[in-house]
Amino acid sequence: MGVGEFAGGSTPVIALDDVGSTNAEALARARQGGFGPVWITAARQTAGRGRRGRAWASEPGNLYASILLTDPAPSEACPQLCFVAGLALFDAVGAVCRLDMPRLSLKWPNDLMLDGAKCAGILVEGEVAPAGHPLAVVIGFGVNCAHHPQGTSYPATHLSAAGCKVTPALLLSALDAALAVRLAEWRGGDGFSAIRANWLARAGTLGQPITVRTGAEVVDGRFETLDGDGALVLLRGDGTRTRIGTGEILPIAGIEEARA
Repeated sequence: MGVGEFAGGSTPVIALDDVGSTNAEALARARQGGFGPVWITAARQTAGRGRRGRAWASEPGNLYASILLTDPAPSEACPQLCFVAGLALFDAVGAVCRLDMPRLSLKWPNDLMLDGAKCAGILVEGEVAPAGHPLAVVIGFGVNCAHHPQGTSYPATHLSAAGCKVTPALLLSALDAALAVRLAEWRGGDGFSAIRANWLARAGTLGQPITVRTGAEVVDGRFETLDGDGALVLLRGDGTRTRIGTGEILPIAGIEEARA
């Protein structure tokens, strides 16, 4: 794998040709004593992955970038970074593509949607820090700029299909700037109430009936809000509320299959 030039923002960028996974590469560098913030990008990933260990199609033309952060917050607050990152990506894509709600929206917990289809995913991973060592957290972004995978469980699209022909380098520059703003707003977890409110304002399914898969269970209800920890709150048909900490919102076409 080679190292090339990549036009980022103010954060240093290590630009690679091919890599297994930018997240794995960033975590490996942290284990070797590397500190953040620093971006790891790749023209192509050979072992890209999404949430729940799913493979992430990673052919050239899209943005594959992970940022390594060192001790960004107490460990218990770090899961909130998926909302911080989602807002930053919304801001960046919105700025370079001149898109906004309702065409552009956020899907709980970590997807960016364009015209109701997924155009980007985010994966937050961390390393448990031994005593005396800093906590390493990596936020990985996979953005469909020029193309999107076929046969996915959730409908997918890419930015150029919406008339936004943006290069990965230009999008990374906008993302770097937007993430700096959102991290400052978050303040290591102290500002999560503002992040939560801003995320909810861009949530595409807020107030709508949804179906959520949590492990082997499939749950129906109305997406009422996020609680103070970022968990999804479903208002059930019987008037009770269910708090879901981890899970995924299912597409309408996949609901019956999930129940089978």
